[in-house]
Amino acid sequence: MTPTISAEETTIRISGARAASDLLSVADDSDARVVEVGSTGVPALEPLVTVTAGGETAFHANCSTAELETIAERVAGGAGVGATDPDAVADHDPGTARLPAADLPGLDAGHRHVLRGAGWHRPTDPADHEAAGGFDAADATAVLSAAADIQGRGWGDICQDDPLAPTWETTRDADGDPVVVVNGHGNPTDALLLSSVPFEVIEGATAAARAVGADSVIVYVSAADERAAETVREAAGNYPDPTVAIDVVTGPAEHRAGEPTMALEAIEGNHRLEARIRPPGPESVGLHGQPTLVHTPRTLAHLAVALRDGEAPDTRLVRVEGDVAAPATVELPESATLGEAIDPVSVDGEFKAACVGGRFGGLTADVDVGVDPAALSAAGLGTEGTVQVLADDRCVLEFVGKRTQFAADENCGRCVPCREGTTQLADLLRDVYDGGYAPGDIEELVRVMETSSICAFGVEAGRPARTAIETFESELQAHADGRCPANSCRMAAEVR
Repeated sequence: MTPTISAEETTIRISGARAASDLLSVADDSDARVVEVGSTGVPALEPLVTVTAGGETAFHANCSTAELETIAERVAGGAGVGATDPDAVADHDPGTARLPAADLPGLDAGHRHVLRGAGWHRPTDPADHEAAGGFDAADATAVLSAAADIQGRGWGDICQDDPLAPTWETTRDADGDPVVVVNGHGNPTDALLLSSVPFEVIEGATAAARAVGADSVIVYVSAADERAAETVREAAGNYPDPTVAIDVVTGPAEHRAGEPTMALEAIEGNHRLEARIRPPGPESVGLHGQPTLVHTPRTLAHLAVALRDGEAPDTRLVRVEGDVAAPATVELPESATLGEAIDPVSVDGEFKAACVGGRFGGLTADVDVGVDPAALSAAGLGTEGTVQVLADDRCVLEFVGKRTQFAADENCGRCVPCREGTTQLADLLRDVYDGGYAPGDIEELVRVMETSSICAFGVEAGRPARTAIETFESELQAHADGRCPANSCRMAAEVR
């Protein structure tokens, strides 16, 4: 374990994986201590260089090697952090263990609790995590108590939007040797946590293992998220005195492979991924027939912070992407709105709508909806933790049609409502271009899919179409009448 970063010495932190190696080679000649840290979750600012001395940190966004040379020279000459011509300066406790709030887009939003170490800690070095209070193992009773106040985050979590404790008790009392699976497949925020603050995730997973009596933790990551897989694998190898075996497994880069039971199929090495029929759920009969908890990194990092702070932070991680200058992950209080999530990013054009809740999220033009699961569900939106912004030149029919066709092409084929329903829904949306707009048929088909599909893929696949009818029916009707109001889809091209 390398030494903890001292509050007394000047430290240059470099965040932004693609440019970090070049910047690190430049900074090596500096008298300051130079460390590579994980992404802050706001890639538009990266490479981000921070210079910290005592209780002051200077932020340099989009820092080039030439700029860093100047910064290093000034630091070597004894200049204060403010003399490096920063984009922002933050005052803070000299011994702070979290990224200070800065007056920069994305870093001035909400409250960073789960993201406290992102952009501040060395991801695979346990010294920083330990200095922040990590690795203080709570007993099983304390962990179960904390789990009662935490809901599962994301569609890849078997406790999505439900408290963890009841499911944990089922797993603890089931026959067999329990297993904990960290389902980090497919969601960008989960990949961010695994690559920037992996010890938070692993600590939460090992705490869950203690609570249910598991002796094995498996971190499951998409093969497409190479950096996340490499980082969490190295962090697992550096985890001090682990009480359980920790393995990292990659799965196919397919959306459906993030569904909890299909994640188990992938870990078991099955080439054909199909959703498992429930009950019994994974909490009773899961990986290799053993009782299995399947939680996302967001859920487990939230648990780790709750155990350390004595209470669960009342926050949600939200990834904002789509028609924006650059995507960003922000941590907001549950009392915040979608508008507050979108504010830190720059929309490319005039805001038209947001698709809220992942690949099969719901469409809304109302940014006053809260980001907490109850508010999102009441508005007919998804709770996956992603917001895709649509600018005014986006065609809603084309957007929904592509997502529905994706569902038709990528579903596992196990159940009829999803397999046949997604195909029929794609056909109904395609018919709109030929004047065959049948909203009643679409709504009935979606209702059948939502109430009878065996997994979340089929349950949620019709939501974009359902919410498009609710919010943008006039635009769909316009297509049936031969006109694209956004003047951007294939119909517009045919008219021209």
